[in-house]
Amino acid sequence: MPQRSAGLLIHRRTAGVFEFLLVHPGGPFWARKDEAAWSIPKGLIGDNEDELKAAKREAEEELGVAIDGDFQRLGSYKQPGGKIVVAWSVEADIDANAIKSNMFTMEWPPKSGSMKGFPEVDRAGWFSLPEAGLKILKGQRAMLDDFLERRGTD
Repeated sequence: MPQRSAGLLIHRRTAGVFEFLLVHPGGPFWARKDEAAWSIPKGLIGDNEDELKAAKREAEEELGVAIDGDFQRLGSYKQPGGKIVVAWSVEADIDANAIKSNMFTMEWPPKSGSMKGFPEVDRAGWFSLPEAGLKILKGQRAMLDDFLERRGTD
């Protein structure tokens, strides 16, 4: 059975234009990657955990702030690696420059025997739809399309 993650497509309107909050993964692998490297805040769903509760928990862990609002289920999205991401959209306006992510540790440099800590998310940003389409991971692009389709032309 594929791994399952849950996450939030956080959006706001600025001057009538939708913007989407995306997060950039921390750690050395992602340090120099930008285009097609950003993600919605998301993470693994615990055993017997409610999917929406997992999405809220993961967003809070990655952003350092609880997200509240009217959560609308977008759907399930199979990622190129096989993982399934269940996503909800929610309107919220948070300060992307004030995020505080949880940390993870890994051996760095590889095969050095040294463990080093890195933030799970090293930065966040608000992006217009065209920018978000370039920044977001390929497997998550359909979330933007589904969001717009559900919103209609408003």
